[in-house]
Amino acid sequence: MRIFVLFFALVVANVSHAGGVERLKAFVAGAKTAEADFTQTVADRSGRVTQQASGKMMFARPGKFRWDYVAPYAQVIVSDGVKLWLYDADLDQVTVKLLGDAMAGTPAALLAGDNAIEKYFSLKNAGEANGLEWLEATPKSRDTTFERIRMGFKGDVLAQMELLDFFGQRTTLKLTRFSRNPVIAPARFTFTPPKGADVIGD
Repeated sequence: MRIFVLFFALVVANVSHAGGVERLKAFVAGAKTAEADFTQTVADRSGRVTQQASGKMMFARPGKFRWDYVAPYAQVIVSDGVKLWLYDADLDQVTVKLLGDAMAGTPAALLAGDNAIEKYFSLKNAGEANGLEWLEATPKSRDTTFERIRMGFKGDVLAQMELLDFFGQRTTLKLTRFSRNPVIAPARFTFTPPKGADVIGD
């Protein structure tokens, strides 16, 4: 089954002349829901692109999120805050897991978790590059595949995220058509496996 990467890139609250850390904290304090289109690129240690994908994401803090991948494959990631469903349409396979502490140290916890960001991450401003103001978040737990997470802001907008894992891979996420605090139906954060699908897990 293809590897799903959980992350979200979002517009943050308006904080004039604030660094990346301050912008993230303002976002966590003010954004309860969000939805946006995304593009995702994965590159290996040598910089060779190994995967590209796109789709739509949404979340409702804390812990509820949905990622619908539409290209190149139809895949869905859904969490209701208790369970996590991963559906691969090509394989007609659903993997179900208890969310528990699985979010700790992941990009999902960074942006869709509760307010205790610094319980799970060490945060620091990372200067400016490529027209963006950067924040770097390092997971405090070693029980995660991510070595560090970089977030690039353009003004009030978190325009890009870079996820660096312990295998040398770099996942880059870019976000468009962002909507902050939209009304999202609770049913969007539940998932019923399609009839006949192979269900694995809890």
